[in-house]
Amino acid sequence: MPNYKAPLDDMRFVLNEVLDVSQLSKFEGYENADTDTVNSMLGMVAQFSEEVLAPLNMVGDAEGCTYDRATKSVKTPNGFKEAYQQFCENGLTAVTCDEKYGGLSMPVTVGTALGEMYCSANLAFGMYPGLSHGAYNALAEYGSDELKEEYLHKLTSGEWTGTMCLTEPGAGTDLGLIKTKAEEQGDGSYNITGTKIFISAGEHDLAGNIVHLVLAKIDAPDTPEGIKGISLFAVPKHLPDAQGNPGDRNPAFCERLEEKMGIHGNSTCEMSFEGAKGFLIGEKHKGMKAMFVMMNEARLGVGLQGLGLSEVAYQNALTYAQDRKQGAKIDEKAAKGTAPESTTIIKHPDVRRELLSIKSQTEGARMLAYWTAMQLDISHKHPDEKARNEAKKVLDFMTPIVKAHFTDNAVDNTNSAIQVFGGHGYIKEHGMEQFNRDDRITRLYEGTNGIQPLDLLCRKVMMQKLMPSYLKPVEADIKAAKKSGVPSELTRPVEQAARKLKSATRRLQMKGAMGKMKGDMGPTMREAAGMATDYLKLASLVSMGHMWVKMVDVAQQRLDENAENKDFYETKIKTARFYMDKIMPQMHTYDAAMKSGVKSLVDIAEEHFAHNQGTVAEKPRQKPQPPAKKKAIWPF
Repeated sequence: MPNYKAPLDDMRFVLNEVLDVSQLSKFEGYENADTDTVNSMLGMVAQFSEEVLAPLNMVGDAEGCTYDRATKSVKTPNGFKEAYQQFCENGLTAVTCDEKYGGLSMPVTVGTALGEMYCSANLAFGMYPGLSHGAYNALAEYGSDELKEEYLHKLTSGEWTGTMCLTEPGAGTDLGLIKTKAEEQGDGSYNITGTKIFISAGEHDLAGNIVHLVLAKIDAPDTPEGIKGISLFAVPKHLPDAQGNPGDRNPAFCERLEEKMGIHGNSTCEMSFEGAKGFLIGEKHKGMKAMFVMMNEARLGVGLQGLGLSEVAYQNALTYAQDRKQGAKIDEKAAKGTAPESTTIIKHPDVRRELLSIKSQTEGARMLAYWTAMQLDISHKHPDEKARNEAKKVLDFMTPIVKAHFTDNAVDNTNSAIQVFGGHGYIKEHGMEQFNRDDRITRLYEGTNGIQPLDLLCRKVMMQKLMPSYLKPVEADIKAAKKSGVPSELTRPVEQAARKLKSATRRLQMKGAMGKMKGDMGPTMREAAGMATDYLKLASLVSMGHMWVKMVDVAQQRLDENAENKDFYETKIKTARFYMDKIMPQMHTYDAAMKSGVKSLVDIAEEHFAHNQGTVAEKPRQKPQPPAKKKAIWPF
């Protein structure tokens, strides 16, 4: 059975020493975010995650959720309901919610750190309150005063949970194709009819009510076609009664549970809305604007899931590598006539490569997740409007990177952890294969990792021109690190990757300008789409390298100050050097791939992708006969 221990030293290093999260307590509404309170919360959640959530992780995977066809109800795995009650009693559903609705009004940065622990300890469980908080945020920003009063207190306390209902059998990435309809009733409500699939936490026994946030099209002549005609509705499982408690059953039912590869402890449902009563959130036909509040938070949350699984996989792989003995040290010879002494596998260079790859990626991702969350806090609470706007630009730029890069890495990292275990990693009892299965969904939901690069390059860079706002703090932090004496070998790779990113951006912008002059943007858009994934991966290296520069800067300063825990800071610098030496050189591959253009992507006709059953190679190839040798003609 795998173990989990919250990495509190590393978390506090990032929060308190690198980011100084306590500075957020100067913002109105975040006054409670002092260092002592933050540290206390970290300790409490670490204990809860280690002692309550982690032991239920394999239970949830083995048992899964159980569907009762007669009542259309779902039972979560044994222990989940009790754990959720304890979760609520500890106030963990309320951490970043507004005090006005019973919350603790803590910064998102703090909530992100706590969320990492839930994802590491028990991802399937952590999804239930995670989705509820997304619903809370969408309602808090776009809901009417009546809806806020009716739902936000209950979502804050955890008495009610939330979902997001987007996907349909015929509409996934292209939500403009949805068929769920809403019929206005004349009393301010709508009847919602349609089917939604892949709905996480769509039905369960953890809470007394579930608030579904449902995308639908109003059945009216003036509803625009496609995505412009989508509206967002709050559809409760039970309609609240006069006292605000769950009342009449709304016809919003789970029709079946999906049989999934992983996250078995979370109920993934096919939902049927049979004229269920719903209430408009925001304006008519502006549903995507409201839903993106929830979706953007969800994308950051999914990135956090990748981070959490990378961390727990690393911890268990490290423990195994320090204990498992196999083979002799590569550079030692046994005495003549004796057998070589076995050594722990962490002594072997390739096992170290696997472990350090996970370690350096995970620690960089933690820093990047918390730093991005701080941009969200600044964009909401900073008293200076200019600072809020700049932070929002950085946040928007970073969202697709966090989602795609962390989850791509997590698939690689959990694979590497399995590799460290060898054959034992493939066996269920060690838990490594579950982390890999659980993580695989993170590359798919909340916008696949093929969509995120398009969002970054085509929308955030080409349309919104957010690159300069993002590079400003990167360049400032590199400059500060150099001034602090950080060695050039730890800053130069990031500068080089940033130059390559700017060059790739300029090349595409120039082609776009030429296309605009000719009145044909097609070739530019094809090239952007073809290079988008390599572009995001290069931008991810810049982002992670930037975070390592920030951490090394602080670690070096702490060593210069003769701080305690010298080994921690020295190891941080050594891990950064591994990242710069072994991971950052990938920039050259991505740069070369982008420069190669899209010709090889579009050259093969669609009908030639298949291996056609024709007459190819039915007979052996006839080797051509070599030409006959000519007789030499001698001059005599």
